[in-house]
Amino acid sequence: MGLSSVRLQATAAATLVVALTLGIVALLLVIVLRGSLETSAGAEATRKAEAAVPLARTIEMAPGTPIRVPAAKAGAVHLKDGTVATVADPDVVLTAEKGDVIKEWAEPGEYAVAGMKVTTQTGPAMLWSRASLAGATDALRTLYGALLPGVPAVLLVVAAMTWFSVGRALAPVAAIRAKVAHITARDLHQRVPVPRSKDEIAALATTVNGTLDRLETAVETHKRFVADAAHELRSPIATLRARLELAEPSELTREALADIERLQSLAADLLMLAKLDAGEPLRTAELDLGQVAAEESLRVRRRPEVRVELDIEPDVVMKGSRAHLDRLVTNLTDNAVRHAASTVCVRVHAETDEAVLEVLDDGPGIPFEQREAVFDRFTRLDEARARDAGGAGLGLPIARDIATLHQGSLVYAGGGFVARFPLCHT
Repeated sequence: MGLSSVRLQATAAATLVVALTLGIVALLLVIVLRGSLETSAGAEATRKAEAAVPLARTIEMAPGTPIRVPAAKAGAVHLKDGTVATVADPDVVLTAEKGDVIKEWAEPGEYAVAGMKVTTQTGPAMLWSRASLAGATDALRTLYGALLPGVPAVLLVVAAMTWFSVGRALAPVAAIRAKVAHITARDLHQRVPVPRSKDEIAALATTVNGTLDRLETAVETHKRFVADAAHELRSPIATLRARLELAEPSELTREALADIERLQSLAADLLMLAKLDAGEPLRTAELDLGQVAAEESLRVRRRPEVRVELDIEPDVVMKGSRAHLDRLVTNLTDNAVRHAASTVCVRVHAETDEAVLEVLDDGPGIPFEQREAVFDRFTRLDEARARDAGGAGLGLPIARDIATLHQGSLVYAGGGFVARFPLCHT
């Protein structure tokens, strides 16, 4: 999983946690505020009812009358004729003891209602009072107006801060990953950057550098061993070959000479691999790839039934090492000759900004799933083992390493191998 995924997951997790927390807090706040406001309204209705009890006791009601009766005096009004009239409080009514409050008067959700039993001049009755919940509704509406835009804004800020913070925290990891991805077998001396922070990421970078130290030591030891072994084998093999060539010819000496030739080829391949792995700088010059291909193709050992055809475009110039390119062409052509049925075609042409070398043959070809495996060292396909009397599985890996060393590429494309190199513009 990539670093962007970790960053995205951390941001999503933090935002989700904060969203759940804010949702729970907002819900509790609404419930508590609603309850507090409704309790206050209920207390206000009870206070009004208690204040109206003395007046309710002086009122005469018709027995069993279930209608509303003004029960509390809101104030005294002096009329023009000198009399005093009382104005009833619309929030307090008096009904028969078993009567109900009229629905329109005490609409649920709009009023808080309080009731208590009183004894009037005509007997028991119920005194009802109400308090408006409009204030509570306005307060909740204000709260909703603050929460609806506020919560998304807070979540956006949390997401942005988490994304930025996690990005900064993971930046050293991204640098370590990029550096490790850039390090190859030829530049194991490079090390990943160690952040100044004394945290787990710094410890990771230090551990990676320690691993690279051990890997570099092991690879260098391996390279020295291969180079030394290949170099030391050349002298005794050459001596042995000379003695066999001087011996009396026989079937046994011919077979021994063939084996010695394979050993010499293997030693040469190992020495070449050691040089390629060592990353020795190339001595490059401008070369005509077509001329190199033509000369080296003609030097390859032929099979009587296989002919080599050349299709060379002139003036395909590139920069490279003549010795290395000779080896590349030789390896590819030798491989094609050993596996061809009757014809090998060596083509060189320019294509856009690339010099292209194609070595094609009419042999059985390489199965699609094994076209990369043939470039692994010491790899030989089962069919090749049955037909191929030479080769140790190093020719194609050496050819690809040489192509890579020249900033080029080498792939198998259907009928043969195709190498591409940067074209030299003169």
